[in-house]
Amino acid sequence: MIFLLACRCGAPEDTAAEVRTREPCADYSVDKRVFWGDTHIHTALSFDAWAYDVRATPADAWRFAQGDEVDLGFDTRGLDRPLDFAAITDHAEYLAEIPGCTTPGSEAYDTETCTNYRESSTSRAVQLFGVKMSMEDPDRFEDICSVLDCELEARETWQQVQDAAEEAYDRTSECAFTSFVAYEWSGTPNVANLHRNVIFANWKVPEQATTYFEVQSGPDLWDALERDCLEGRPGCDVLAIPHNGNTSNGTLFAFDGNADDAARRARFEPLVEIYQHKGDSECREGFFGADELCTFEKVRLDDEVENCGEGTGTAGLTYAGCQADRDFLRGMLALGIELEDSLGANPFRSGVLAATDTHSATPGLVDEATFQGHLGSAEDEPEERLASPRLNPGGVINSGGGLMGVWAEENSREALFAAMQRREVYGTSGPRIEVRVTAGDGTPMGGITTDPSFTLSAVADEVPLERVQIVRGWLEDGEARIEVLDVAGEAVDEPDLETCAVAEGGHDRLDVTWVDEAYEGGPAFWYVRVLEVPTCRWSWRDCLSYGDEERPENCEDAAIPRTIRERAWTSPIWAG
Repeated sequence: MIFLLACRCGAPEDTAAEVRTREPCADYSVDKRVFWGDTHIHTALSFDAWAYDVRATPADAWRFAQGDEVDLGFDTRGLDRPLDFAAITDHAEYLAEIPGCTTPGSEAYDTETCTNYRESSTSRAVQLFGVKMSMEDPDRFEDICSVLDCELEARETWQQVQDAAEEAYDRTSECAFTSFVAYEWSGTPNVANLHRNVIFANWKVPEQATTYFEVQSGPDLWDALERDCLEGRPGCDVLAIPHNGNTSNGTLFAFDGNADDAARRARFEPLVEIYQHKGDSECREGFFGADELCTFEKVRLDDEVENCGEGTGTAGLTYAGCQADRDFLRGMLALGIELEDSLGANPFRSGVLAATDTHSATPGLVDEATFQGHLGSAEDEPEERLASPRLNPGGVINSGGGLMGVWAEENSREALFAAMQRREVYGTSGPRIEVRVTAGDGTPMGGITTDPSFTLSAVADEVPLERVQIVRGWLEDGEARIEVLDVAGEAVDEPDLETCAVAEGGHDRLDVTWVDEAYEGGPAFWYVRVLEVPTCRWSWRDCLSYGDEERPENCEDAAIPRTIRERAWTSPIWAG
């Protein structure tokens, strides 16, 4: 028997000419299970990835995600554990120009801009195209688009992206792999990161990817998605996932609107990226709601980072300028409940995920022990990975990247996208730690509860668990407060730095029932942080590959951590 795509999740009816079929998943469970994926992936279609000598196509990346070995040009790699789903998010801005500049014989190939792009150094080539996306009123390269119909060519490349995703989607009853059609809208005005990964629910998508050349803000992007998807394409549904905020100089989660604006933002952006190769955006020591574990995987190693306060700054993508409390998850969630109290609506009721942001077309390649960078040939050797950061982020501050866990009934586009919309998802810094949280009234992570009692379980992956913590946020006299509570487990010693053997201790599983007896009503949130026992960071493992006297300078830099407490962060549950 064959069902329509809409069989379980209530998508709009297809017209007869648009029917696409999928067999019912044999492994369907109303109780749900966790599926693992990566929703931030770049291939050779991205201007920066191509400059890093990446030639792998979306089709290659889809094969990699499913466990096939792929020749990356500088290495042949494969995943030990395939992913369940992925979204390839190449930069929408140059879907015409990059194929035009890199395909011999194209009308644009010999233009001055294309020639400079191909013949420049890696950093110069990235800057050449990246600078356009930092302008407040950007325009395309005239010499390219005067000989190339950039709108038409971009549309054709976008169709190829869709075709590759469709080819990768398993429509059989095995439901082994789910591919999402997606792109990254890559606005960086004043070099502050406003990027969003735009994920579509199914194959019904706009005929053109919206770029920074057309719209220069998040709200304008939502307008375009509403026009071209929700209203302009029957059956189309979409969400936008903000890039982790640590390089946005306070701009990504700035809010100056009313209750309608808050509700609209919450509808289009129900999730936020907390971690990827540009580090962690949960919290920062010395900022709002900090604790001793907020030093985890920071791309800004300097202790005296200026706080933007209510203002904004510039140059975040170069790891410069101020950072704001709201650049980090805790500050954003705190601002959300304050706005809920004053406006009656919360624009930042956002679930949590992690991803890689790989620019090597290697979705899900997150293992610290085998880390080979995320920037193609720019990081394929230990001395390159251990270098100090350059203008284009790289080097020793890069993190190994993370994964997204989704609680869903089956591995299908309908079920996974519905889980994303209801925020029943979480992120990890790489390990596949299984975490589940339920409020006393049965509300899962991402939901709204009237019962501030919680049951949670955490199951270790390949390394034992150390602790489970609950982070609670509430209002006191109209201002948000944060508290971090250990609710299970205990601290474990650091690993042996000569062998990287982990210390004794830890747990295969931790189960907790906890009641917030201090809660007195009003806007509030709770989320769970699960910690593994400490292990060696990828950079220290690279350092150990050298003799003591041969190690690069950064191996001796005390600011570069030698160990890492891998972790998981759940989507919050809010009071309501």
